[in-house]
Amino acid sequence: MKKALVVRGGWDGHQPIQTSDLFIPFLREKGFEVTVSDTLQSYTDEALMKSLALIVPCWTMGEISREQSAGLLGAVKSGVNIAGWHGGMGDSFRQNTEYQFMVGGQWVAHPGGIVEFEVNIVDHDDPITADIRDFKMKSEQYYMHVDPGNEVLASTRFDSAVGGMLWINGCVMPVVWKRAYGKGRVFYTSLGHVAKDFEVPEARLIMQRGMLWAAGDLGCCGPA
Repeated sequence: MKKALVVRGGWDGHQPIQTSDLFIPFLREKGFEVTVSDTLQSYTDEALMKSLALIVPCWTMGEISREQSAGLLGAVKSGVNIAGWHGGMGDSFRQNTEYQFMVGGQWVAHPGGIVEFEVNIVDHDDPITADIRDFKMKSEQYYMHVDPGNEVLASTRFDSAVGGMLWINGCVMPVVWKRAYGKGRVFYTSLGHVAKDFEVPEARLIMQRGMLWAAGDLGCCGPA
């Protein structure tokens, strides 16, 4: 049986318990033995980390110690896979640039706050986004710093009217991507400000498929 670790905590505004509770039953249904932790110290448990097929981080902002960071990043480099969403993975440990390097991006701003925007599927052949059409979200639309090496599966376009930031008018920003970090597979979606966002069927399906892809259980799952 494959093992997964969900580590959740940090800022309550991103609803770490509510959002992760949406996906823990899914992983168990798919045959994973899931360990749920409320401490970053779990990343220092070498035996636990080596046993994992998948890490699902759900920790906003906060600080991660050198030892904890080394445990997490070292595990992914060695071949443990990781998958997450904005509220748990893309706005975490803002001072740790190596963590951001692993994720493939870092949250910068959400111009206009809660807005309606469109998510555009870029890769219709990838098993994560196959058979999914462009769809609408009403949430925070994220401007990010992103790694050009990411394999982008979906994106969004900013409107100049959003937040009055004329300089980002027409900017196309990655929303969903996958990548390799060492031997590990990394999946990320910037959708997921709060649990309600995953009431959008496409957003939830993308996250579910992303976890399975990362763990090697979806389609052809070599490194991104």
